[in-house]
Amino acid sequence: MRSIRMRLLILLAAAAICSFPAIAQPNYQLMDDSQARSALRSDNQQAATTPAPWPVQLEMRVPFEPTAFPSERRIYLLYELHLTNFGTAPLYVSRIEVLDADAAQPIAAFEAEQIETMLQPLGGKTLADSKGIPVIGDGRSAIVFMSIAFDRGSHIPDRLLHHVIMTDSVAEGAVIATHRTALHVLGPPVEGANWLAADGPSNDQDNHHRRGILIFAGRAVISRRYAVDWKQIKNGASFSGDPRDPRSYYAYGKAVLAVADGRVVTARDGLPDNVPGHGESFHPAVPITIETVAGNTITLDLGGGQFAYYMHLQPGSLRVKAGDRVRRGQVLARIGTSGDAREPHLHFEVTTSPKLLAGEGVPYLIDRYRCKSASGGAIELRIHELPLNNSVVVFGEDSGKGTP
Repeated sequence: MRSIRMRLLILLAAAAICSFPAIAQPNYQLMDDSQARSALRSDNQQAATTPAPWPVQLEMRVPFEPTAFPSERRIYLLYELHLTNFGTAPLYVSRIEVLDADAAQPIAAFEAEQIETMLQPLGGKTLADSKGIPVIGDGRSAIVFMSIAFDRGSHIPDRLLHHVIMTDSVAEGAVIATHRTALHVLGPPVEGANWLAADGPSNDQDNHHRRGILIFAGRAVISRRYAVDWKQIKNGASFSGDPRDPRSYYAYGKAVLAVADGRVVTARDGLPDNVPGHGESFHPAVPITIETVAGNTITLDLGGGQFAYYMHLQPGSLRVKAGDRVRRGQVLARIGTSGDAREPHLHFEVTTSPKLLAGEGVPYLIDRYRCKSASGGAIELRIHELPLNNSVVVFGEDSGKGTP
């Protein structure tokens, strides 16, 4: 009797199991990028209609959001898009699109040829395959130095969204704001005519300010993102006479001015001038370290978490000390060639930290100057703008006279 009951129970249980529908088991076997490329090439139509079996393993992030600034009839956004390939095969980047995140409308697009000049793999030069398509190796990271220009009067989106388009997949992400910091309106850091904004704001590959990434407190920062090396020129040259004599340079000994009312955070003096020289002929007067790279320097607290830096000052020329209050236009020091300076110039930047090189570079506006753009043309009055790379600028009393 007991055996009959047991048989009945087994039969009922089997019938109950068979009455449930089959439960689909998830397939977690991942297809690497090379396999995906092969499959997509074999059936393009199917690839267009069939979702990818797994999201592309590309991390996208912008560590420091940009702030739009005006210059030369346009408005610019400069920032860095960090990409990390967490997959097991290289990713071939053929296009990057930037969209208005709120309106889902495209505002800029960059093709492979442009991306090759914008993309910098960590620890090395830009890589491309035999067809010139930029590559991010498996397990590798790269930085895309982004620059977007808008016509004056056009709408600047409050938020941006990015599409990174590979040869076989698309990654979407990195939503960022476009107005992170306040734009301080400053006075000029120097005065007079014929000032060249060397290595000023631009997205050029050889701009050492724009590409000047350093690691501080475990994170990558670019304090020099909007920095300018102010050199004075005549007839296209920065000196006349002996190129190894600092006094041969037009900028040497010129006054450095407070760009705003503020408090002096640091004022360092005592480092000697270098003998000017470029390339292999440069032999700094002291070893270049994090402590000496800026040479003699002054830092002003502008308020609102922003700080102005003056670097490579002439030894013995500083007229202020830490804690002093200064007024806009006040002479602070004179231009020298101390620190990591190949020739006399004023390195000027605004950042988010009172610690040298540790902050993020932010844009600012100069209230009034006259300027000839790097591409030439007539000299024009500029109000509340930031000069771009290689602009030639007239400041102060000379701003209404002649041409540089």
